[in-house]
Amino acid sequence: MAERSFIEQVKKLRLSGGEVFRGEGILAVTKALLESGVSYVAGYQGAPISHLMDVLADAQDILAEQGIRFENSASEATAAATLAASVNYPLRGAVTFKATVGTNVASDALANLASGGVTGGALIIVGEDYGEGSSIMQERSHAFAMKSQMWLLDPRPNLPSIVDAVKQGFDLSEASRTPVMLQLRIRACHVHGQFIAGDNRRPKFTIKEALESPQRDVSRIVLPPASFLHEQEKVKDRWPAAVRFIEERQLNEFFSEDADDIGIIVQGGSYNTMIRALERLELADVYGNTKVPLYVMNVAYPVIESEVLRFCEGKRAVLIVEEGQPNFVEQNLATILRQAGSTTALHGKDMLPVAGEYTAAELLKGARSFCEHYGRLQPLPVPAVVRKVIPLTEVAEIGVDAAPEPAKPLGDSVHARPPGFCTGCPERPIFSAMKLVERELGPHHVSADIGCHLFSILPPFNIGNTTMGYGLGGAGAAALNAPAGKRAISMMGDGGFWHNGLTSGVANAVFNRSDNLTIVVDNNYTSATGGQDILSSNALNATRSTGHEIERAVRGVGVKWVKTMRRTYDVAGMRDALKEALTTQEKGPKVLIAQSECMLNKQRREKPMVRNAIASGKRMVREKFGVDSDTCTGDHSCIRLSGCPSLSIKPNPDPLRTDPVATVLDSCVGCGVCGEVSHAAVLCPSFYKAQIVSNPSRWDVLRERIRMRVIGWLQKGEAKRRAVYAF
Repeated sequence: MAERSFIEQVKKLRLSGGEVFRGEGILAVTKALLESGVSYVAGYQGAPISHLMDVLADAQDILAEQGIRFENSASEATAAATLAASVNYPLRGAVTFKATVGTNVASDALANLASGGVTGGALIIVGEDYGEGSSIMQERSHAFAMKSQMWLLDPRPNLPSIVDAVKQGFDLSEASRTPVMLQLRIRACHVHGQFIAGDNRRPKFTIKEALESPQRDVSRIVLPPASFLHEQEKVKDRWPAAVRFIEERQLNEFFSEDADDIGIIVQGGSYNTMIRALERLELADVYGNTKVPLYVMNVAYPVIESEVLRFCEGKRAVLIVEEGQPNFVEQNLATILRQAGSTTALHGKDMLPVAGEYTAAELLKGARSFCEHYGRLQPLPVPAVVRKVIPLTEVAEIGVDAAPEPAKPLGDSVHARPPGFCTGCPERPIFSAMKLVERELGPHHVSADIGCHLFSILPPFNIGNTTMGYGLGGAGAAALNAPAGKRAISMMGDGGFWHNGLTSGVANAVFNRSDNLTIVVDNNYTSATGGQDILSSNALNATRSTGHEIERAVRGVGVKWVKTMRRTYDVAGMRDALKEALTTQEKGPKVLIAQSECMLNKQRREKPMVRNAIASGKRMVREKFGVDSDTCTGDHSCIRLSGCPSLSIKPNPDPLRTDPVATVLDSCVGCGVCGEVSHAAVLCPSFYKAQIVSNPSRWDVLRERIRMRVIGWLQKGEAKRRAVYAF
């Protein structure tokens, strides 16, 4: 397996009641699941909750002891549909995936689950990766909770609050017969802290009991007329039950409620950042004691009307801190206050950014604006006159201090650093080959897909026209089928292929008699999410079945033209295979499978082994590539066609030439693609391969001495000849 190992950390999951648990947020969630008596857990990896799946995979012995079934689901839809086990049986189940792309994929299953309702507690843990660090579209899980009438928890980002939210989420689900979403932002997933552990609980009702005593309730199945009744049941029964539970358990929190006649309403996930902003304004301390009343919504949906009115009573104004768009909570609060005839002024997006992540800097500005407006802070002094910038050469002459240069925006002074392929990535030569084919056949429409290969849309390759979703590269080019001089190209990774690309892309192309080309990048893992094993992985996995070839699956759905390239670093071979697929007269869909193991995961596995071998005195050989400065022409085509981070430039050693020459940095992993690109593109013969020998043998030492003497003798002869010519 290539995924991150949590074997040592999962030992903490055995802690008993009263012991102190210390660790990361994701690990705390797993411990909370064990303490909640969960019967089954499923999910699909994706930031920021990938590690939850990895922890569960490493904790399967502990899960088995508790009678818990763990499913590494094929997709988010698969995971969400797993919760069907809680519809008829009092089985507690939890699933996890990345939001909002995960909820997009799972929305059909979630809608059916929410319509019929559940008997056992059903918890959906979604990782909310919002802001500039996100790799997905900027949408909110909140919309799905509202659409399907599921309750959304957004706990304060500390371990006790997160653990309590997991346990309360199961209770809330059972009390209201409704699935519950638990939203964890990226900082909450990776926050470190401690809490007092409880005892792990075996499920009260087991999967074995469910199988031995099947239950059937037609009223829970989403078919008319039951589906019409479900909508009424949500509003008349489930919603009031949820509101009662939230009020009685006091899931939302009030801080310094009567300290002032203004206040701030904040969702739990933004609480830490809000407190930090108030502390900077000297309106709170580092322990959370605040001079400004706070209403913390650990339940983001539904909004509890009675609590909102209680908090706003007697206050001149409140500020709602709601990250993202649309402003669902702000609109809800406005309706509640208006219908109640409240005179409390409501502020939100008028003082905070309309969209984007609410960082500490943004909340500091918003809180300052709110508090200044209502007289809790003095406005910052604004200089009446902007002083002229005086050059240092004139300072001594006029006898005044020079004003500092005004600070430039960060974007004006720092170059953008777009994401790119890792050093030695086996996907880079695929796009180098595509650029070489483009030279001969011209540009093609390329339907890109989610995964590391999506970096091809950026420099230096600039390949890719659209991307529609994970495994949807083939479907994204479905309309572009017509008799023409060119074929469309679609991309997908091996993870996306097994996620849904086999059916929505490849099988769909067969059914509709497509004539396009699909490239499946097979690097052995779902590399973009952390290196988890999949069906086609070569690794031997003790708990999952691997080794199922993509080519067999593709042929199984009817593709006739299939070719597998076993080594993507063969740029010339990749170029020829692509050219053949794009020019062949054979009709029907074409699939090219490009295989090579993810270099990042390979290095993670092999580097510790090499270090240990060297430390033990074993002879180890490592290959490294370099550039002959005397041969390099300085046109840098190798860099433009490869883009490897280990390729750079350095000053030309020839005093008669000014163009810098290419060079290979020490980060080189010896994949050889730089040399392959150069030769495939007929650029230059300046690349060479060297061997670095650790713990050399006597024969290695003797051979090196002989080599150096021969080279030295030849160099002396060359120096003499140059001296003669110079004379």
